[in-house]
Amino acid sequence: MDPQNTNSEAKMLLIHAKTLRLHTGNLVNRSRLKKKCPCSPSEELQDCIQATLSDWFSTTKPPSKDFPDTLDCSIPQETDAITPEERDELRVSVKLFLCESLQSSIRDAVEMVCQTLAVSQLDSVIIAPPWPLESDSQSLAHLQPAWEELEALVRSQQIAAIGTSDLDKDLLEQLYNWAQVKPSSNQFNLASCCVMPPELTAFAKEFDIQLLTHNDPKELMSAATFQEAVQEGTQDLTTADWRLEWVLRYSIIVKSRGIIKAKGYLVSARKASP
Repeated sequence: MDPQNTNSEAKMLLIHAKTLRLHTGNLVNRSRLKKKCPCSPSEELQDCIQATLSDWFSTTKPPSKDFPDTLDCSIPQETDAITPEERDELRVSVKLFLCESLQSSIRDAVEMVCQTLAVSQLDSVIIAPPWPLESDSQSLAHLQPAWEELEALVRSQQIAAIGTSDLDKDLLEQLYNWAQVKPSSNQFNLASCCVMPPELTAFAKEFDIQLLTHNDPKELMSAATFQEAVQEGTQDLTTADWRLEWVLRYSIIVKSRGIIKAKGYLVSARKASP
């Protein structure tokens, strides 16, 4: 097929779509990205979005007639489906960054990653809700809707364990006391403080909550940076205004060896209303 025609057909698909779903595939195997050493998770994600869209635009095939509302951009050979024979040997961990306060996004993201990886249950999901605009800190009321959705997914056995990100001791204690399904972990950003607060460490130890470190910024990707990544990946500066709904980062770890077998991102965006 003529590359120019493929490119124009891909652009027509993008023009008609209302929702964009993107899967980077396994970054461990993508030589194009391995050559780079992004110095932050945000830069890694931006590189991934650009590379995946660029690859998809060069390989996509047009539908026979209808333009779908939801456009799935993924490279088939880059998928990380897990076979039933190897599932027990692997741990699937997820961190879900919500860019909008839509509880349906949590279920959509979990179902998409389960389908992508061919698993019925995720071993752990850490939630990172959007930061409240009106303040510099989160509150229990702000966390509760997302946590209730996660609890429902635990009850339906789609998730085994759920965790939080960047909660101080007081808020973690409030969540623990309120929640029906207790948090199993809490991520802590060492950029904000080089040592774990002793009161947080003591509380986590008492209630068997694992404390993990991370280096993700409060806002993983700004609206402007995402738009720039889409424009770069599609080579089209006039592309529509796309808004991030959520970003999911998954890691597949070999339990016995503690090594990462696969790592990737799933991204969902919607076209902004005119």
